[in-house]
Amino acid sequence: MFQGFKEFVLRGNAIDLAVGVVIGAAFSGVVTAIVEDFINPLIGAIFGKPDLTGLWDITLRAGNEAKDIPPSVISVGGVLNAILQFLIIAVALYFVIVLPMNKLAERRKKDEEPEPEAPAEDVRVLQEIRDLLAAQAGSGPGAAPGGTTPGGPTPPRHL
Repeated sequence: MFQGFKEFVLRGNAIDLAVGVVIGAAFSGVVTAIVEDFINPLIGAIFGKPDLTGLWDITLRAGNEAKDIPPSVISVGGVLNAILQFLIIAVALYFVIVLPMNKLAERRKKDEEPEPEAPAEDVRVLQEIRDLLAAQAGSGPGAAPGGTTPGGPTPPRHL
């Protein structure tokens, strides 16, 4: 039972996934800093608000403070803010991790390409027999002038 688990973990996919999760979590802090310290100030300069979160709010139902009922609000800006962070993370991870790993895998694959194998013994023998039969048919008595080989031109038929 332990051997099967060990094979699963060491297969490579689980290790790649674990590395991806750890790097993604660490990279999330970097992206958050970029968004909060660089992009949000630009948004603030353009739209007059600190970020996209409260920019486009759609109120579906007003709240009632007397009954402690909060308003129903759809925050389009909050969704756009989350999408922006996701896209920054995805693009950065692609160019920092995925693209270099794919190029490395291609390089390894080119290095490991096997040389074409010689045909199997039985295939080689069959090819020799085919060649001998073609040679006999082309030079034997009653053969068409010029002889024919398999795959070669077919002589005209006379009726």
